[in-house]
Parts: sequence; structure tokens; C-alpha cells
Amino acid sequence: MTETTHLTAETHARLVAELEDLTTRGRVEIARQIEAARALGDLSENGDYHAAKDAQGKMESRVRQLQRMLEGAVIVDSSTHTAGIVTTGVVVELRYRDEEGTEKFLVGSIEEKGDGVSVVSPASPLGQALVGHGVGDTVQYQAPNGNTFTVEIVSVGS
Repeated sequence: MTETTHLTAETHARLVAELEDLTTRGRVEIARQIEAARALGDLSENGDYHAAKDAQGKMESRVRQLQRMLEGAVIVDSSTHTAGIVTTGVVVELRYRDEEGTEKFLVGSIEEKGDGVSVVSPASPLGQALVGHGVGDTVQYQAPNGNTFTVEIVSVGS
């Protein structure tokens, strides 16, 4: 079953370009590194060969991850959302009950992560509690560890 991943158009384009680069230039470069390391002789004690094979494995893992993500990608346009309502692709500022200060979260995919803002999946307990609510609303959610938290939505923005 394909998992749905909500992405902005910009992030989707960036991930498609990354996948294209890895499956073309990346694979060719790794193949060259492996071939050059093989030419050095005994593979059992060849650090360059083992490093290149390790890099190949990591790259192919990322290729598979990108393919799965893009297969289930849904493009979201946060500019068309109702102002002040939490939806995928927006940054929400929250205040936890009985705590001072606020925290900001981007509701979306980890691939959308930007500087200084944590990401919360819309499918997570917190994400599910937030989506559809607006500024001033207080929502509760149950964390995976069983604890229940109450948060107030302080602001919603792009």
C-alpha cells in the first residue's frame, strides 16, 4: 500500500530532481568508484571498494525512499487554504497547557523541513488533532506513549 505524502510543489520538484540526479549521475559516479577500487586488487582488504559499495547502498536506499514518497505524493497549495485554519503545508504556533512560550511546527512531510521549524505529520496524533482547527482553538491529542496533551493554536501561517 502506498503511503500518502503531502508536499508543496517546490519540494516535489526538488525531490524529483534529486531522484533523477541519483538514478543518472549518481549511479554512474558510484559505478566508476567501484570500478576504480576493483582495479586496485584484492577486494577483501580494499577500503576504497568497501566504501564505494557502502555509498552505493546508501544511495540506492535513498532512491527507493524517494520513489515510494513520490509515488504517493499529493501536491498541496497552502496559498488556497482558509486563513487561520490548520492544513497541510502551513506553519502553526502552539502553546502547551501549563507551559510558557510557544513552539512552531510545519504540518507536512519531513522533506519540507526548514530552518528553525520542527515538522509534524498530518497523520500523527498531533497533526490529526490540529488539522481543521483555527487560531484560538484548544485541542487535545494522545501521544504514542499514552500521555494526553492539550495545546492552544496561537497562530497559523504559510
